[in-house]
Amino acid sequence: MHKNSKVQIIGAGLCGALLALRLGQRGYQVSVYEKRPDLRTVDISAGRSINLAFSDRGIKAMKLVGLQDKVVSLCIPMNGRMLHDTEGNTVFAPYSGRSHEYINSISRGQLNALLLTEAEALDNVQLYFNHKCTSVDFENGKSHFYQYEHKKEVIVASDIIIGTDGAGSAMRKSYYLGKKFLFSFSQDYLSHGYKELSILPNENGAFKAFKNALHIWGRDDFMLIALPNLDGSFTVTLFLSYDEGEYNFNNLTTPEKVLSFFEKYFKDALALMPHLPEEFFKNPTSPLGTVKCSPWHYKGKTLLMGDAAHAIVPFYGQGMNASFEDVVEFDKVLDESEEHATWEEIFTRYEKSRKKDTDAIADLAVDNFHEMKGHVNQPIFREKRTLETALEKHFPEAYSSKYSLVTFNENISYAEALERGRAQDKALLNLIADKDIVTNEHMDVADLKVILKKVQQATEEILIEDRVSKLGRKEV
Repeated sequence: MHKNSKVQIIGAGLCGALLALRLGQRGYQVSVYEKRPDLRTVDISAGRSINLAFSDRGIKAMKLVGLQDKVVSLCIPMNGRMLHDTEGNTVFAPYSGRSHEYINSISRGQLNALLLTEAEALDNVQLYFNHKCTSVDFENGKSHFYQYEHKKEVIVASDIIIGTDGAGSAMRKSYYLGKKFLFSFSQDYLSHGYKELSILPNENGAFKAFKNALHIWGRDDFMLIALPNLDGSFTVTLFLSYDEGEYNFNNLTTPEKVLSFFEKYFKDALALMPHLPEEFFKNPTSPLGTVKCSPWHYKGKTLLMGDAAHAIVPFYGQGMNASFEDVVEFDKVLDESEEHATWEEIFTRYEKSRKKDTDAIADLAVDNFHEMKGHVNQPIFREKRTLETALEKHFPEAYSSKYSLVTFNENISYAEALERGRAQDKALLNLIADKDIVTNEHMDVADLKVILKKVQQATEEILIEDRVSKLGRKEV
């Protein structure tokens, strides 16, 4: 019976720590193995994102484990995007027309530490750091680790093993190399990479830019973004091609060229970053990729979860939220499973219900990459966003943008949000381009009601066309 099982979790990052906490709360005996030292005692950021966008799907997970009140103190609300042009002029674009809908900037390390501490407080959860997983014997339920402290190999057997060890998952690699079953795996990289930089606070600890926004310097082929931190700083991320364009990571090889690049495209950001050259060459440049694979599980013995199963690019701010939602959905499957259900049945149900949604958010994240770096500067896109904000404000129950469906509607699946959101975007852009709807600052509620009806009708027509098209492809 699955309720008496000993559970091994590989990876104590955000997903692994939350999963350990929740399974511990459910009464399972849980052992967690992490290759890094305990992040609560050492700094191990190593160029990874210091802060993340935390939204409703992640909040739902915190409610599940009873931590929503403790997490609030770690958050800085971001009510919208602050768009910066090349001259330093800014426009604020709210994420939603509903005032209660916003995302949060949250410290990766502080949130991870909180989850680890809460999990470790349970008698039935054990944490083991400095254990690097080298391979998983998924047929026999054994994991092989290299224990750094004592410089020796360790083999650990468990009833089930869940790999939450990120995009470079050792378990997923073992699936692939083992060739014991049909395993599909794809890893697609963008031509762009990213580099973490920073804007430090003023001498009095105050923010140098508007605090409650995600700042974006979109430049068509590349962009800069900045998220606020509790200490008054901003984590700044440059997304840039490795080898294309006048400026790219491969040719930004001198401080003079870096400064010239920022002076030309990010003038107002540069004024806030006097330490830029030193930081630029100190911090690593990292790739951006999407991982998809199947199946996630093997005969009820092993399971992939979080980035190990479905790593995505960061442009919807949903990587952490999607991994947290994995735990919520897995917990739901456990609730719905019969007492005598086997782990194979549970894993199969979970993957069947979850895979389509993780594929959807992966595709949405790539969509948003192109939107953030270029589309946000186009007049038709700004007109669309202004109209969507007005519709959400005046008809909060009748309309939600694609962004809102993904980010603020935690009870709508990613797959449904993708399907309806794309159809709405297409409907709105077509109506604006064809002059079937005209927006202006003098629109009243009656005008918006007429527009809403047109958008809804056009959206439904597109959805029907898309579904018919899918049926046709299946028949072929």
